[in-house]
Amino acid sequence: MKNNQFCSGASAVGATDICQNLGTTQLKRVISVLLVVLVVTTVSLAEETAFNGVKVADAKGKQADARLIFSDSNQNVVIRVADRDFVTIPYAQLDKFSYEYTKKHRVTQGALVMVASLGAGAIVMLTKSKSHWLYIDFHEQDVPKSAVLRMDKKEYKKICEAVKTHTGKEVEFLGETKGKSNKKGNKEIGKSS
Repeated sequence: MKNNQFCSGASAVGATDICQNLGTTQLKRVISVLLVVLVVTTVSLAEETAFNGVKVADAKGKQADARLIFSDSNQNVVIRVADRDFVTIPYAQLDKFSYEYTKKHRVTQGALVMVASLGAGAIVMLTKSKSHWLYIDFHEQDVPKSAVLRMDKKEYKKICEAVKTHTGKEVEFLGETKGKSNKKGNKEIGKSS
């Protein structure tokens, strides 16, 4: 028998209580299902976001392939090189993120190509390469530190968006520099002055 059929023909006071209890039970079930959906959605949003198209620069200026991971469940940023964590930075210790890009002529690559073909090497030397850099400034026990990452041209925008999404921090836009990178400027990505 359906709930509506039972409640519509009921004339006794006890039947009204039964109808209210049936409605309350269904309401509780609906609320329970909605809460389960909300919890599952929240847990799925608090996962890791990883980027493979980055390189980390060491103290000597050499670059190694790395993986940048934003872990909401652990509340940290991890830079992983060759299956080991190069640096792990808790969100609470992050000070700021800065972005800059550099343009420079491909002199070294052109010289290598010039060995095989003089004309092709000269053309390569005239072209410019563009590099995207992310500076992560953080602190460990009141000691300021920083990590420098070179980002892939296909991923740098996604990485800058992920910084805001996962850490809540804006990425400061330092602009363009010629050749070597330097930290000058004071714009934020996505904002114009």
